[in-house]
Amino acid sequence: MQQSVLIRNNVNVIGKGNQVMLFAHGFGCDQNAWQFIIDGFTADYKVVLFDYTGSGKSDIGKYDSNKYSKLDGYAQDVLEICEALALKDVIFVGHSVSCMIGLLAANQKPEYFSKLVFVGPSARYLNEGDYFGGFEKNDLENLFDFMDSNYLGWSSKMAPAIMGNPERPALGGFLTQSFCSTDPKVARDFARVTFFSDNRADLSKLKIKSLTLQCADDIIAPNSVGEFVYQHTPGNEIVFLEATGHCPHISEPEETIRAIKTFIT
Repeated sequence: MQQSVLIRNNVNVIGKGNQVMLFAHGFGCDQNAWQFIIDGFTADYKVVLFDYTGSGKSDIGKYDSNKYSKLDGYAQDVLEICEALALKDVIFVGHSVSCMIGLLAANQKPEYFSKLVFVGPSARYLNEGDYFGGFEKNDLENLFDFMDSNYLGWSSKMAPAIMGNPERPALGGFLTQSFCSTDPKVARDFARVTFFSDNRADLSKLKIKSLTLQCADDIIAPNSVGEFVYQHTPGNEIVFLEATGHCPHISEPEETIRAIKTFIT
C-alpha cells in the first residue's frame, strides 16, 4: 500500500532537515504551485509535496468521484501519505480548500501533526444568515453553469480574478495554465465539494496550534472569513499579509515565507 499511495499522489520528498513540512495545494493546482516558496524551507526541513488524486501528475485512474464528493476523501489522501511515509510531528501547510482538508485530517489523527498553516482559509464559502462567506448560491450556480459549458473559458476568466494583482498579468497566466491543465470533470467535482462545503463546526475540534494567513482583496476568502476561522479555532493565530489576492505563495513568496517561519520556529 505504501508504494501505491506514493505513486497515486505523485509524492516527492526533498530537503535536508528532520522536521517534516507537508504542503497541500489548492483547487485547480498541483504541487508546482509551491515552487516559489519551498526553497525557503529545504535547507532546514524535510519537505513533502504531493498532488491530490485527480490533480497534477497523480494517478487519475484512482480518482473515485464518490470518495472525493466530500472533503473527507481528500483528507484521507493526506493521512495515507503520512502513514505511507511514517511521518510524525508534521507541519502542514495548506492553501485555500486544503486548509479545511488539513483541519479534517488533524481532527481525525492529531498524532501526525505538530502545527497547521492555513493560507487563505474559508470554513464556508456560501453566505448563510448572519455568516458572510462571500458567495450567494445563485452566484455559484451561475459559476458552475459557465464551468460546465466552457471549462477553458471559465479558467481564463476565473484564474486571474482569483490571483488578483492585475498589474502583474504573468501571475494570472500562471494560475490559468494550472487550471487549464486540470481534468475538467475532476475540476468540476472538486469545485462543487469546495464551494458547498461547510466546516464551521469542525473548527472548534482542532487540538493543534494553527496559523491563518489572510490576504487583502481576496475574492475567494475575504477578511471576514479569515477572522471567523481565527475566532472559532482554538490555538489559532492570524497574520494579515500585505499580499493581495488569493495566492500569496505565488504573488508574494518572500512575505509568505517570513510569516510561516515566524510561526513554526
